[in-house]
Amino acid sequence: MTLANLLSEDQVIPEMKSTERWAAITELVDVLLARERIAVVDRQEVIDALYAREHTMSTGIGFGIAIPHTSSEKISEVVCAFGRSLSGIEFGSLDHAPVRFVVLFIVPKDQFQAHLRTLAAIAKFLNDRGVRERLATAEGGREILEVFGSPVR
Repeated sequence: MTLANLLSEDQVIPEMKSTERWAAITELVDVLLARERIAVVDRQEVIDALYAREHTMSTGIGFGIAIPHTSSEKISEVVCAFGRSLSGIEFGSLDHAPVRFVVLFIVPKDQFQAHLRTLAAIAKFLNDRGVRERLATAEGGREILEVFGSPVR
């Protein structure tokens, strides 16, 4: 699985407006809402679930990466959105550094293995410094999506 399978160009924000984690999460949920990946009536429930997960422990894992995630009975397949912030987002990360790359995903409630596989794939992919450098210099959503479609070296 490549992350490009979970994303489309219109699910990528090349420069996020948000400067802090709660707004960033909402900004990415709204992308999924606009692309009809989640229903309007489910928006607040999804945001609440993501916020609850963040309150347990920040999903800012270090190296400028955050992976907010949750499960929901309101969806039938994994949905994902990506946002980049060249100036950085205060995310309460484990290394206390600003986040530049946010991958938000939601999996169906009963798909625990898919949840773990998706989280592991995202973390492994973004752990590669070369990937992060290419994401930082990509011009626009199409180039960002191309990075997600490329194999890790």
